[in-house]
Amino acid sequence: MRFTSLAVIDLILYCVAALALLLAFFKRGPAFVRKRKGFVGSAVVAAILLHTLLLYALIFTPHSMDLGIFNTASLVGWLVALVALATLFKPHFESLGVVLLPLAGLSILLAEIFPSDRLMVIESDWPLDAHIVLSLIAYSLLAVAALQAILMALQERRLRQRMPGGVWSTLPPLQLMERFLFQLIIAGFILLTLALFAGFIFVHNFMAQHLVHKTVLSVLAWLVFAVLLWGRWRFGWRGRTAIRWTLVGFVVLMLAYFGSKAVLELLLGRHWGLMS
Repeated sequence: MRFTSLAVIDLILYCVAALALLLAFFKRGPAFVRKRKGFVGSAVVAAILLHTLLLYALIFTPHSMDLGIFNTASLVGWLVALVALATLFKPHFESLGVVLLPLAGLSILLAEIFPSDRLMVIESDWPLDAHIVLSLIAYSLLAVAALQAILMALQERRLRQRMPGGVWSTLPPLQLMERFLFQLIIAGFILLTLALFAGFIFVHNFMAQHLVHKTVLSVLAWLVFAVLLWGRWRFGWRGRTAIRWTLVGFVVLMLAYFGSKAVLELLLGRHWGLMS
């Protein structure tokens, strides 16, 4: 059963929270909106709870787990929404929610509109479950890092053009944004390392499961982020260099996670399963 109307309501909740954040930054709107943490936090929690129920109904079936491309994207969106909720308690970084929250709402709506035909995980055990969970959390953190890098690039460009006003005035200083960027990258890199290790140890028969290209791209993305962190530690890489490496690493990781799914499911119409 599809719950598209509930997904629309969920998207509205996410967008209301994002709009309240935006209005609060400019000290506009009703007083209860300007006190953003209470109102926004309540709206985000309600949206995440509804997202959770919808996602559970989409993914878990009596005999399998449906991890098709849109369901997986919605699961990533759910994790991103949790990161956005956490930023409400991190001074200066609430503005990330203006972008992250609508994306989370859009992800669950797309999953409801475009049902997949089951990418199944049958009788999986905990190591394989750990690999999947670690991979998705790592991807979510690095996705937020990529968004942070894009915001940094736009902010830096505006500052170079001496145009610092407008919505950009709501963003924290570049130094704080860069520090948060590397915090996200370090956390995502550690989880990606653990996910790859678990995959190499516990996932068998890569060829039959169409995982070779995914593994190669994931390892390549891992190498990009490893070089970035080494360059940061050894040479103090920052600014545009850090932004470029972050975006390149995320693009490669996105191809690893969703590129193969898009080709197999949307173009070739194949639906395959991971067997324990």
